[in-house]
Formats: sequence, C-alpha cells, structure tokens
Amino acid sequence: MLVLLPTTILAQEATVANKETVVELGPKRYMGRRIAQTMHYLGAEWLTRDSREKEEACSKLLAALEVKPRQTVCDLGCGNGYYTLRLAKLVGPQGSVWAVDIQPEMLKLLTDRAATRNVTNLKPTLGTATSPNLPAEAIDLVLLVDVYHEFSHPEDMLEDVRACLNPTGRVALVEYREEDPDVPIKPLHKMSQRQVMKEYEANGFKLVGQFDELPWQHVFFFARDDSPLEEVELNPWRQP
Repeated sequence: MLVLLPTTILAQEATVANKETVVELGPKRYMGRRIAQTMHYLGAEWLTRDSREKEEACSKLLAALEVKPRQTVCDLGCGNGYYTLRLAKLVGPQGSVWAVDIQPEMLKLLTDRAATRNVTNLKPTLGTATSPNLPAEAIDLVLLVDVYHEFSHPEDMLEDVRACLNPTGRVALVEYREEDPDVPIKPLHKMSQRQVMKEYEANGFKLVGQFDELPWQHVFFFARDDSPLEEVELNPWRQP
C-alpha cells in the first residue's frame, strides 16, 4: 500500500476549491493522461521543507543541469523559489532567471525570500494557463520541476515554451516516476517515460539528454526538434 508523507498530502491536496480558483481548468485529460490540479500557494511550505534534499537529491539535479554563468534561464512553475534562488547563484550577477508562476501569491513569497538574500538577478513573471509570458528565442534553459503534469493547457504551454528557447536551448523536465510504486506521491502527480515522450514529441521537441540518478524523479532534457543539439535514444527506466 502506498503511504504518503503528511507534508506530501498537504501539498497535493491544499485545496483550490476553498479559495478563489487559481486557474481556469482546461481539458481534464490530455493524450490519455488525467491532468492534476495546480498546487495551491497555501501548500508552499512543502516546497522548502527541510527533508527535500534528502528525499530528492536536489543538489544532484542542479549539477546535472550544467547551468553556466551569464546564462538566461527560467524556473517555470517556480513556486516560492526553492530552485529559483539556487539558479540565480549559478548564473551569477550577469545572468538572469525568469521566475514564472500563475499564482501572484507564490511570486510574492519568492520575492520576499530573494530580498532577504540580496538576490537581484530575478525576473518574477506572472504566467497564465496558456503561456509563461517569456521572450522569444531568449532562454538557455527552462526548468520544470514536478509542475508540467499540472498544466491545464499543455499544448498551448509547450508551444510557448518551444518559442522561448534559443536554437540550443533546453527544457529540463523533472517528474515523479509513475513506474516506481515506492515513490510516496499520489499517482495523479506522477508521469511515466512513455507518456512524457508521447506528449513532448507531439509538440515539437526531441530528447537530447537524460539523468536517472535521483531517488524519486525522472529527468529529461528536451530541445526544439530543429535544434542542432543531437537527439538521443531514451534509456528505459528499470526498477533497481
């Protein structure tokens, strides 16, 4: 039987219904997958929980991204900025981080945290259900950590994400592994490799990298299908 950590339940079930609706829901299913509801800002503490590094090996993920100084990156679905502030340090003062979320409350939590740390190279941006509102061909890396499965309009979002990438830009997609019953996350908040590949290839992306060393999550690297980056074959995940 799958056991969920109390904080996990809080984050996944922090209800949208008992507050204002966060986002106008689009199709309830996409390419055979049921779309999850957006995590409410009232559950934001879960994103910065003390156990996160131990559970998810976040420092390993950051290293795998290979972010470089002066780059322009985006934390899409940034929440209160757990990864945003770390990305800001990696790109340095001459780089920039677009921090995008559809909840202004999340962006306020982020900017408050950034102010206490004197982080000034952020571009907090209010996105919509259909667009991250990013400039065309300007982004080196778009990071999506456990958020894509909540997009109510996946096709629209992927169209705009593709448009924001420069020719060698990449998308780093991080999702809890559906194939692994030991990952203590509700099935609705997981994605399989097969489903990810089906959706991204159908929307103009190709796989250019993969990282399989996190305890709970898949990591895919995608580029535009017209990118000069070399396409790679997917390495199927297998239970250790």
